[in-house]
Amino acid sequence: MDLNLRGKLALVTGASKGIGLACARQLAEEGCHLHLASRTKADLERAKEAIQARHNVSVTTHAVDLSNGDTVRSLAAACPDIDILVNNAGAIPAGDLQAVDEPRWRQAWDLKVFGYINLCRAVYPAMKARGGGVIVNVLGAAGERPTWGYIAGSAGNASLMAFTRGMGGTSLVDHIRIVACNPGLIRTERMETMLRASAQTKFGDPARWQELISTSPPVGTPEQCADLVAFLASDRASHIAGTVVTIDGGAAHFSGVL
Repeated sequence: MDLNLRGKLALVTGASKGIGLACARQLAEEGCHLHLASRTKADLERAKEAIQARHNVSVTTHAVDLSNGDTVRSLAAACPDIDILVNNAGAIPAGDLQAVDEPRWRQAWDLKVFGYINLCRAVYPAMKARGGGVIVNVLGAAGERPTWGYIAGSAGNASLMAFTRGMGGTSLVDHIRIVACNPGLIRTERMETMLRASAQTKFGDPARWQELISTSPPVGTPEQCADLVAFLASDRASHIAGTVVTIDGGAAHFSGVL
């Protein structure tokens, strides 16, 4: 299926690894030119080289801290002509209400929750002035299945689900679609970090993290998320707005009975 994305310009945050990098690769596969943003310049340059070795697209990198509102606005100003924004930067720590203290909680929300909100706020006027665009927010299934052991992430993702639905419900009047996807457990470095924290809580030993890897349903891949993001960003999804799509292999509804 041709997604008709060739020649589009996309900004992907958190693009140097994991789901963000997979999204950048898939958009490049579809012919999109790219702006890639994350904290670490070296990681971004490696991502750029790998993408351009396979695809004839332009790639511009931005080493930025998206927890800072001024930096977010500067990034948006440097990318005034984007057709697609993929919000993906952010890693909210695992832990219960007492384990995640106020400074860590605020720091994590500054990057993911307010980072997404601020970047949407910053790019929206330019998209509107150019005649439209698409914003895809990569959130997390904990927003719809909140847990005590991931309370900061559950609450943060739930707020971004409401944010996506609230904006996406009216943004079509400006020819802008705002959608989101909720990945479940995906095989990334982030997955290991979170499972190590859970293993510490459950077993008192973070080294036992692999015992917590789901097999029913199996863990997803970054590429599966990227396929969904590319589709949602395309005109093939032109009637989808204000919607959050879960991609977790059915884990949200798994009964344990096969």
